[in-house]
Amino acid sequence: MKQKFTFEVDTGKNLFIISEASEGETGFFAQVSREEYDLEDMKEQIRLGRDAFIEKMRRINFFPPFDLSCRLFDAAETFLSGSGEEKMVVAYDDIDSFPDLEEIAEMEEPEDEYVEIGDLLKDEKTSEDLSEDDIKEIDSDDDTPKFQPDDTSEHEN
Repeated sequence: MKQKFTFEVDTGKNLFIISEASEGETGFFAQVSREEYDLEDMKEQIRLGRDAFIEKMRRINFFPPFDLSCRLFDAAETFLSGSGEEKMVVAYDDIDSFPDLEEIAEMEEPEDEYVEIGDLLKDEKTSEDLSEDDIKEIDSDDDTPKFQPDDTSEHEN
């Protein structure tokens, strides 16, 4: 899913505003959320570092995953450091957070990890299928429940 995050500063109200828009149709973005923060507080959080900024930025209605939060931190740091821009847009496509398919194809799994289902059903001791005598021995215990309720009065449904 493609998303766009817009940073704005309202100097009159001393606010730092993050607006999130998601792509509904190809090329069409609709605003999903808008969060307002105290401008000076967010500048202080940026000075304190990435983790402090992310903790302050995340809210119930705006909780980006960690990799996106790191990107937003980097962009906000540039934006609030006096870049002179009125707005800044950060584009994000969640497909970028997945590893490359080429990297996955290059990974080879050892063949000794593959086990046939039939091998899992064999007894570990003898490596042969369980005989009827083995099954009778396993099933010889009484399976009757041993639970006795303290209250023996009749109960309604």
